[in-house]
Formats: sequence, C-alpha cells, structure tokens
Amino acid sequence: MMTYDNQRFEEPQFYSSREEMDSLLLHDDFSKSKPSSSTGGDDDHRRRSISTTAPFAEIPTSESGDPLVHLSSFHQNPKSFNSFVDPPSYADAVIRSFESVQSAQISDNDAVSTSEPSVSHYFIRISVTEPRKKHDLANSVVSGGKNYLTYLVTTWTNLPEFNGTEFSVRRRFKEVVMLSDRLSESYRGFFIPTRPDKGVVESQVMQKHEFIEQRMMAMEKYLRKLAAHPVIRNSEDLRMFLQVQGNLPLMRTSNVAAAVDLREVVHQGKGGRDLVRMFKELRQSVTYGWGGTKPPLVEEDKDFLEKKMKLQDFELKLSNVSLQAESLVKAQQDVGETMGQLGLVFVKLNKLETEEAVFISQKTRARDMKNMATSSVKASRLYRELNAQTIKHLDKLHDYLGVMLDVNNAYSYRSKALLTVQTVVSEISILTSRIEKLEAAAFKIFGAERTGIQKIDELKETMRVTEDAKDRAVKEYKRIKETNKTEFERLDKEKREDFFKMLKGFVVNQAGYAEKMASVWETCAKETSGYAQSCS
Repeated sequence: MMTYDNQRFEEPQFYSSREEMDSLLLHDDFSKSKPSSSTGGDDDHRRRSISTTAPFAEIPTSESGDPLVHLSSFHQNPKSFNSFVDPPSYADAVIRSFESVQSAQISDNDAVSTSEPSVSHYFIRISVTEPRKKHDLANSVVSGGKNYLTYLVTTWTNLPEFNGTEFSVRRRFKEVVMLSDRLSESYRGFFIPTRPDKGVVESQVMQKHEFIEQRMMAMEKYLRKLAAHPVIRNSEDLRMFLQVQGNLPLMRTSNVAAAVDLREVVHQGKGGRDLVRMFKELRQSVTYGWGGTKPPLVEEDKDFLEKKMKLQDFELKLSNVSLQAESLVKAQQDVGETMGQLGLVFVKLNKLETEEAVFISQKTRARDMKNMATSSVKASRLYRELNAQTIKHLDKLHDYLGVMLDVNNAYSYRSKALLTVQTVVSEISILTSRIEKLEAAAFKIFGAERTGIQKIDELKETMRVTEDAKDRAVKEYKRIKETNKTEFERLDKEKREDFFKMLKGFVVNQAGYAEKMASVWETCAKETSGYAQSCS
C-alpha cells in the first residue's frame, strides 16, 4: 500500500543543510530574486501545507474559478518562494482550455459541493484546528484524573438542514469514534468512510506535535469525506457532531435511514429460554462449513457478484499502481537531492576558483561555475515542488485503497444479513419438522396427552414469531441489496471523475515543471556558451 497519505513521504532531506542551498542566491547576480522565506522551516508546517494549500509553486488544476487566479497572486508577491521562475506557458494553455469545458465541483477553499445539477449551489466545508488540552473532570476523583485533547471543528455551509452558515464546536477523538459507530449502525450497506485509527503506537513513537498534527489532518479528511457523501451528509448524527455544543449524547438518534438490528430480528418476541439463540448464526455457518445436510443460501444477484469481482480486480491493480507511484515519488526525491548536492559542489569550486583567480580564463570559469551552481539549486527546488505536487495528486490512489476498505465493510453487512435470513429459514424448517412429528404421534394415539397438545401449540406460536422475524430479515436484506446497488453506481461515477482529475493534474504538473527545468538549463547553457566555445 502507498504510504504517502497525509505526507507520509518526507520532503527531500539533503545531506547538506537546506538553508545552505537557499542562501546560494544571496551571493550571485540573481540576489534581487532571492525568496524571502526559507525552505528549512518547520517540518510539521510543511506536512500540513502539502495536504491542504502548500506554499510551493503550484500549477492550479481546480475545477472552479479563474484558472489564472493562483498565477496572478504568484506574480503579485515578488517575495514568494519561487518568484525567480515564471509560470510555465504550457500549463497555462492546458488549464485555460480545460477549465472552459469543465464545471466546478470542488472549490479552491476545499468546500465540498453537491454533485446534482439542481443543488450544485449547496456546499459544506469543514476544518479541524486549534488542539487544546483539557482535564477529564469525570475521572478527577481517581488519581487526579487525566488530560485529553480537544479540537476546534469549524463548519461553513449553506445546506438548509443546518439552520446556519458558520458554527464551531470542540470535539475530542473519542467523539469521532462515537460518530463512526453510530453511522455504521444507522447506514448498513452504505460505503461509509473509515474513521482514522487511534494510533496508540504512533503516539508513542512520533513527536507529540507531529502526532497531533497528523491526527488533526486525519480527522479533517474523515469529516470532509462524510460531508461529501450524498446521504450521510444529511445525517442527524453528523449534524449534531458539527453543530451541537458540548459533549455528544450517549443515546442513539432516531434516523430515517436507520436499519433494523439484525440480532433483534431473530430475538424479538422470544423468551429468556432462547438466550442461546444469539449463537445460532455462528453455529449455522460452522455447520455448513463442515458439510451440513443443507446447503447454505448463496448470493444469487449475478450483477452484484460481477461488480464485486471487478472491484476485487480493481483493488489488486490499485495496489500495484500505488507501489509504482511510491517508486516515482522516491525517484523524484533522489533526483532533487542529487541536484542540490551538485549545486553545493559547484559553489565550493566557484569559491576556490574565485580566490585563486589570476587570469581572465579563471575568472570566466568561476563565473560559469557560479551559473551552474545557481541552476542546480533552482532545479533542486523545482524537483522538490514537483514532488510535493505529485504526492498531492497521486494521493488519490491511497484514498481509493481506503474506499475499498469501506466497500468490504459494506459487503460484511450484506453477508450478515444473508446469514440472518439463512438462520431463520433453517429454524423454521426445524420447527416445521418437529410440529409434524408431534402431530403425527398425537394422531396415532387416541385421546393424546394434554401436554403433547400444549407442546404443539407452543411450537406453532414459536413458528409464527419466527416467520415474522424471517419477513423482517428478508426485508432488511433486500434494503441492503438496494443500497449496495445505489452505492456501486455512485462509486463508479466518482471514480471516473476523481481519476480523470488526478491524471489531468499529474500530467499538467509534470509537463509544466519540465518546461520550467528546461528553461533553467537553457539559460545556463547560454550563459556558459562562451567558455565552451573557447575550449573547443
């Protein structure tokens, strides 16, 4: 699996200090173009910025707004990180032509827009910021209690269900887990985004501020995925999480889409003597697995089975592609490091030649080495920027590996629903057989015992309750089947759109930065051409 989610790939770390490379332009003829911000800033800030709006020179590929907005702001700030490089004309042309035929779905401020044309003006944006330590008053009596972190969850939206446009609440990670559990119970069969892990091991290994930063990013990403889902977006549980002040209530909220509890389907109407029935589904699966007399009910939806096989094949290919993308990111990182080291070597040679220069040829050679050093450092920076953008675009591969996990979770609910149907059908068969045997025995004996007749009546009552349970189980199974079908259609549509955007952004950035690098080396070739001609 890919490991660069939330900037898991570290930015290139040169063996020589990055500050040393950034300071190279201070001593050359291009000092007027020197960037004012150092690239050797806080690593956590870089991780945060790469996954949201990085300070690196980005070739905008958003689907909304003026495609030249970012480029114009780039020119207006001459002290920006890469103001010495002009935006690539190739990327400008491609983006302008592409934006003219594409409609907006995701705005530049990461707001999630609805995909339906009739409600395309609705949006919801969520951010998670400002971690704050809080004392656990509930456990304050026991050994002084303990502290936990809360995060500020801010929401901007114009959805009418929220009765407001902007609101903020403080939530702890435990409440994110609670939200995930409630959604899983209420929306069986939906492809519900998987919540971020608690990360106990990471919290012990990583620096505390790094762990908190990654957790905030993971929570924000998770909440945005929930808000992007066309059904879960309208969930009462999600609305309460985003809008209601204070701790979340422990009680489950009533939800229109709430599914029937499959265990209640089997247990409802039974007495305490049937407590053991909670193990029947497990026993049923084990019995069939070891060659029971009756074959288990199998999935008969051919369309579902075909789509399931295709998704399994897609998941396998996606894993392979993610590994190749990881190799690409590592290769670009290595090239950037090598370019940076090459620039430092030329700086040292330039210093040596300048100090020892006596003849004009030596001064010319020193000037050319200075040009080579400057070009190498520029190329190194461009590779670092390109790598950051590559991670940003190809991170969609890792996202879809997570989506495959969501799909598998939905499959498990469907399998459980089918197993429930299978269990009650088997139980009905057993009850029918017992009733027939008792009735046959009573028919043979004239004036059958009263206890035998009572036993038959009890079994018939149990049969009636079990048949009602079967009807509910079948209804629940059909509901999950229909939900799966709808979710498959949504996934296919979103997958096409997301992968098209990913490839478009990846190609435009590769071509644009290639043009930038070509321009840098072309300028270097012209500046050093005089010395090359004199040596030939």
